[in-house]
Amino acid sequence: MENRELEKKYNIWIWILSIAIPVVVAILFTVNLQKLGYDVKPLSFLPPIYATINGITAVLLFLAVAAIKKGNVKLHEKLIKVCIGCSIAFLAMYVAYHMTSIETKFGGEGYIRYVYFFILITHILLSIIIIPFVLITFVRGISGSYQRHKKLARITYPMWLYVAVTGVIVYLMISPYYVN
Repeated sequence: MENRELEKKYNIWIWILSIAIPVVVAILFTVNLQKLGYDVKPLSFLPPIYATINGITAVLLFLAVAAIKKGNVKLHEKLIKVCIGCSIAFLAMYVAYHMTSIETKFGGEGYIRYVYFFILITHILLSIIIIPFVLITFVRGISGSYQRHKKLARITYPMWLYVAVTGVIVYLMISPYYVN
């Protein structure tokens, strides 16, 4: 199968996932098991774990780029697969936490409040936008469309890195306000 044909085979799934993931997450965000009367223990141990996963993702993304610059395609591919796995794990834990816990309000005041909300909003928006970028870039890589992969990866990498790093920053900024 030719490279572009292989890419086309995956395109429908890329767009289905790119739309379904944010929609499902938004729907699940409206579901809070405590507010629905379920006697569930909040999964308050998850935020530092999923923040750490974001940090690991950032480091692995950096290492993946370093690997490909050194010509180590196999290591690059393995690291990117782990990054995708980390992003999926993050998302599952993030949703589970929010489905079992009461919303945490940021308590900072003054200019830091504006900084926090700027980082949070850009993090959320890019975390939605990055989905098709990651998937298309990945498919181009595994299908052997290396020039097209490289061209898109130059856009995908900094966005994905920003989402991973700002995920850690958002956690560090809001963590003093978590209630157990």
